Amino acid sequence: MSAFPLSLDSLRLVDAVARRGGFAAAAQELGRAPSAITYAARRLEDDLDVLLFDRRGYRARLTPAGEELLREGRHLLAAADDLRRRVQRVAQGWERELRIAVDSVVPFARLLPLLEQFCAQAPTQLRISHEVLGGTWDALVGGRADLAIGATAGGPQATHGSGFRTRELGELRFVFAVSPRHPLARCPAPLSVAQMRAHRQIVVGDTSQRLAPRTAGLLGTTDSVTVPSMADKIAAQAAGLGVGYVPLQLIGEHLARGELIVKDTESEREHGERAPLVAAWRADARGKAIDWWLRRLSAAAVRQALVG
Repeated sequence: MSAFPLSLDSLRLVDAVARRGGFAAAAQELGRAPSAITYAARRLEDDLDVLLFDRRGYRARLTPAGEELLREGRHLLAAADDLRRRVQRVAQGWERELRIAVDSVVPFARLLPLLEQFCAQAPTQLRISHEVLGGTWDALVGGRADLAIGATAGGPQATHGSGFRTRELGELRFVFAVSPRHPLARCPAPLSVAQMRAHRQIVVGDTSQRLAPRTAGLLGTTDSVTVPSMADKIAAQAAGLGVGYVPLQLIGEHLARGELIVKDTESEREHGERAPLVAAWRADARGKAIDWWLRRLSAAAVRQALVG
């Protein structure tokens, strides 16, 4: 089998001739003798059996076939340069991939500024997963994630000891929210547990695969609808499908539009009105990518933007 005629060097030659307008100028840019450049160009045309350069006139110009080769070839050159930079930076301590588990109480849109900053300077590939309740810790403990953002403080850290580290992000305040069209909206506050149990609850399904699934704020009713994320839970409650506790920080727009109202309840202390959140990672984690994220997550402005 004959060797494939195209190489990065041949693509760089075509690119230099096109930009500089001639073989002599291209030779100067590439640091090679003009005769070597001319020979390499003719050899490439012979190997491809295609005329790439129009040699008539003072300046060498590309033929339509040459222009097509240059257009696609520049993509390959850019990819090769990007690969070279990534390999060099991985050798300097950057991880090949960083897996981040994000709890559904942290809206993904709030992470976008961090993701944009990271992708602009790091060669590490990111893999983001959305988790719920104990699933955020489960992803870390089970090896599905290297970093968890928005995990509940404590979690399995008590049973897995020093194998993990955490950093406080802030806390969520949970409130009982209902649609103004829901029957409970017209009941005087504070609502009793019996009143709340009499109505359908919207609950978020735990995504744990190994750890025991967790529940939060359940009132013991048999009538419930399980949804995959906190955003879905809020939407379902705003639609009047059911009731339940939701983070106050996530329903500001719904409150402003009159889609939800907050009701005081007798059970707020029992179900935990506030929930501290943390970022968590393995104690033995090493690498510039995870260090980058931990530095950013230590900034008060970043924590405020994520948790509010």
